[in-house]
Amino acid sequence: MHGNAASAGMAAARRVGRADILALAVFGALLLLPLAAAYGAQAYTLSLMTRVLAFALAAMSLDLILGYGALVSFGHAAFMGIGAYAAGILASHGIEETTIQIPVAMLAAGLFALVTGAISLRTKGVYFIMITLAFGQMLFFLATSLAAYGGDDGLTLPARSTLFGTSVLQNDVVFYYAVLACVLVVFLLFRSLVSSRFGRVLRATRENAVRVDAIGFHPFRYQLTAYVISGMATSLSGFLLANQTEFVSPAYMTWQRSGELIFMVVLGGMSSLIGPILGAGVFLLMEEHLAALTEHWKMIFGPFLILAVIFARGGILSLFGRRAP
Repeated sequence: MHGNAASAGMAAARRVGRADILALAVFGALLLLPLAAAYGAQAYTLSLMTRVLAFALAAMSLDLILGYGALVSFGHAAFMGIGAYAAGILASHGIEETTIQIPVAMLAAGLFALVTGAISLRTKGVYFIMITLAFGQMLFFLATSLAAYGGDDGLTLPARSTLFGTSVLQNDVVFYYAVLACVLVVFLLFRSLVSSRFGRVLRATRENAVRVDAIGFHPFRYQLTAYVISGMATSLSGFLLANQTEFVSPAYMTWQRSGELIFMVVLGGMSSLIGPILGAGVFLLMEEHLAALTEHWKMIFGPFLILAVIFARGGILSLFGRRAP
């Protein structure tokens, strides 16, 4: 008995060690990227990788409820739209300060997640998927009806948001590092969260919610809290993406975008946090380079994703010796 427990503990320590090393390698490479990009097409590289980081933040936020809570949300892109429109609408009224826009975006996303999550989490399985999809589409059609803010055509931002009254984020390198800092902070916060008692209970609800309820914990409360936290973090990615493109449109919150986020999580490796970052990178970089090769790039991209899911069950992380949960 003691020998088995010791072996399990050592195996867990090795897995944690590999995950930490991989996270350090990924963030180290991202930190040095602008230096390498200076010797090539810096503007293009920084623009592409900033977009990758924004989507990585959204995918990592989705992984909190998908990988650790087994909650398949097909309307998660709605939170990206909330963050993006918070930046666009406030900027159109002359409020361009980041320290105002981000709290407004996250508060709006948190309230939306609290209301919709309280309803959605009373269902399970495919019903949960469909009701989150319905809420996401509801917000999508609301955005298309906002004629004062561009409606279906979207809204162009006058410039990137200011930071403490300065235009420092106009610099592409500074903005890249700002986005990277957001991803790193959320990664560390989520890492602490899933390692805490809250995270252990959330993972237990994934395995058997009835048993968790029987021992005195209420799965609904933990799942709703995780859903709200995930939605708020996803809105931050929408805010960053809107500033990166300086454009906002209802396309931010389509169900197809939610599907892409799910695929990024699965492709990288669920229940890992670093996996969705890798998944977002592979997904968007392949999409970018295949589209440059042929207009029929989806005929190549689609089968690749299918094969990746079939033969790499643990996602990209399985290549580093991590099995699927």
